[in-house]
Amino acid sequence: MVLAGGAVLLLALGLVVLILVRPSSSTGPATAAGSASAAPSDTSVDAGFARAMSIHHQQAVEMSFIVRDRTSDEAVRRLAYDIINTQANQRGMMLGWLEMWGRAKSSSAPPMEWMGHTFTPRGDGSLMPGMATDTELDRLRAAKGKDAEVLFLKLMTSHHRAGAEMAQAAAGSADTDAIRNLAAGMVQGQQSEIALMADMLKERGAKA
Repeated sequence: MVLAGGAVLLLALGLVVLILVRPSSSTGPATAAGSASAAPSDTSVDAGFARAMSIHHQQAVEMSFIVRDRTSDEAVRRLAYDIINTQANQRGMMLGWLEMWGRAKSSSAPPMEWMGHTFTPRGDGSLMPGMATDTELDRLRAAKGKDAEVLFLKLMTSHHRAGAEMAQAAAGSADTDAIRNLAAGMVQGQQSEIALMADMLKERGAKA
């Protein structure tokens, strides 16, 4: 029931954001993201980042839903709630822009090719840098209390570090203001949460 509720929440957020970014005139979100006639190319940094970070964010939201129901610690639950809301919203924006540009939401190209380098996935569900494996997610689902908190904070720290690196690359190389601005905000937000999680791990006698 919890997972179903989470899926409904994500679907609702995605639909709301798609409505918000759908072009209605020559000004507003459509202009910021780039109109369909002047859309970034399929192999652009903008499209590559939007696809990759949508997948990256999806797993962060999934991990946050998992830990939310495996601890009663208010600080961890609050962090999980913030990640769910922030990253689900950002994911909806990126998928909305891809649709507005007329670009596919997935690609057969190597996952980090848009950054100008190749990356070999770890396998076991880990498709990009920082992503947890399916085995690690199963461990998180099986953990409770402090064990779940520590594992979540460690996995999310790695996830955020890689995500911030990806966002930094997009902030400096994307063509659209929409992607550059969103990516720059992600860098700041995720670096702030990395520092917060380091303190939370220290409080629990652990480190990333």
